[in-house]
Amino acid sequence: EQQASKQAQQRAVLPRAKEEEGGGPRDWGHPSIAMQRHAVLSRLITGAAGLRRRRQTPSASVSPSLFSSSSKRLDHPDERRASASRASTSAPSAPRYVLGIETSCDDTAAAVVSESGEVLGESILSSVDLQAKFGGVVPNLARQAHEDAIDGVVAEALHAAQLEPPDLSGVAVTIGPGLSLCLKVGVLKAREVAHLGGCPLIPVHHMEAHALVARALAAASSYDDDPSSSAQPAPAFPFLALLVSGGHNLLVLVEGLGVYKILGTTLDDAVGEAYDKVARLLGLDLSRGGGPAVEELALSGDAEAHAFPVPLKNSRDKAKNCDFSFAGLKTSVRTAVERTIGIG
Repeated sequence: EQQASKQAQQRAVLPRAKEEEGGGPRDWGHPSIAMQRHAVLSRLITGAAGLRRRRQTPSASVSPSLFSSSSKRLDHPDERRASASRASTSAPSAPRYVLGIETSCDDTAAAVVSESGEVLGESILSSVDLQAKFGGVVPNLARQAHEDAIDGVVAEALHAAQLEPPDLSGVAVTIGPGLSLCLKVGVLKAREVAHLGGCPLIPVHHMEAHALVARALAAASSYDDDPSSSAQPAPAFPFLALLVSGGHNLLVLVEGLGVYKILGTTLDDAVGEAYDKVARLLGLDLSRGGGPAVEELALSGDAEAHAFPVPLKNSRDKAKNCDFSFAGLKTSVRTAVERTIGIG
């Protein structure tokens, strides 16, 4: 039976995702998964407790449940509101916990979060050394690194939270955008844990999570480690989010859960990609990423030595959009390097 179950998991169809983390997605979700995703996010990112680390064993006292009291089925927000009066008079339910898994690119990560927003256990394993060796992310090697690490990372997060799969109320996993070979590793592991725990599998859009995490982080400024720090209120909808990563540059108006308006995106390269390519061109150490390597070198450089162009400064459409462009700047740097030190 275990072998048959494993074969069934291997035959799972991974939702379509971009092979490369380039460009900006215009459609951030599918209606068939919106109910599950938003039910989870609405509780995890709007809780007054915010995101904080647990200092003791979880308390049995919890805020209104994300899940129905009779099962681990995800409730739609409207259903939860309709049943609020009934829930208030019933006996308190057991705490609910969600395991999150992320394998979209080079880091293998997992965390267990309570419905109040507490991070109960987490684990992350980075493959930056592997990237540095080959000058960037190699999809097949990154996939192998995820496969080697995923079991241990998930087990460590669950152990730190003092939980087992049957204790979970849901398993959330990144389904894209990202490297499809890497995403598949996380999805298969999430399916396995959800099957063992008998709980829902919750697909999460990578960029949506980045945009919404500000509401979770704002409620606590330092994970409760600094008693003198004061919590900041979560940004109210609508708010503006700038998402900058190795493969994305997005300026997004976040109007609500599942409601996003992309005001601008990269027309070619993302800034992270441009940094990585410049760092490789200069032969810098990529173990911490191209951005930190270029920044460290720039601290001892001459800001007036080269006149690099400002992207889209003279664009005729500048007043009509908020897009980004870094390909021209990257090409100018290459030309300056070849002209100055003769490498390319």
